[in-house]
Amino acid sequence: MHVVYITVGLSTRPRGRYTDIKTKENILKDIIETERLIIREFNLFDAKFIVTLLNEPSFIENIGDKKVRTVLDAEQYLQQGPIASYKENGFGLYHVALKENLEPIGMCGILKRDELEFPDIGYSLLPKYWRQGYAKEACISVLAHGQHNFAIKKVLAITSPHNIASHNLLMQLAFQQLCNIDFNGDSTNYYEKELA
Repeated sequence: MHVVYITVGLSTRPRGRYTDIKTKENILKDIIETERLIIREFNLFDAKFIVTLLNEPSFIENIGDKKVRTVLDAEQYLQQGPIASYKENGFGLYHVALKENLEPIGMCGILKRDELEFPDIGYSLLPKYWRQGYAKEACISVLAHGQHNFAIKKVLAITSPHNIASHNLLMQLAFQQLCNIDFNGDSTNYYEKELA
């Protein structure tokens, strides 16, 4: 798979067709371009999309109800979640969009949770984009990005035991299912993958 990293510094602007993507600071950071996807940091302009994604029944069933119902809720979620993680860790959950039209389709990234010893991968796509290889493409790119830019050597994954689609994706990504753990009061499948 062909992956291109485009890191835009504070004093530069992207060139070409992506110049219309702006954050409130008028900069883009850590863009990953794959064959079909553009993966970038979230910003507050993504709040409306976050309301849609986090209220999908599949998101609530497989990941949990984040209680994000309004654009204001979504802005708080972004500020306290992905954006805070970028500042604290350098990485986090990223916005995933189709390259051909910049249509947002989901999120994918590496998280660092206090409850887990190593960073873990997380992802969620809108259902109409399932079973087309987008989640695998995004995960492969995000894992390579984490290894290349942050020297991450081991990544975990946790899923609900009933989430067969995520289990199958993790197997395709060469994660090993090691056990079942209690995570925040829920029984959770636990996976690991060595990146180095």
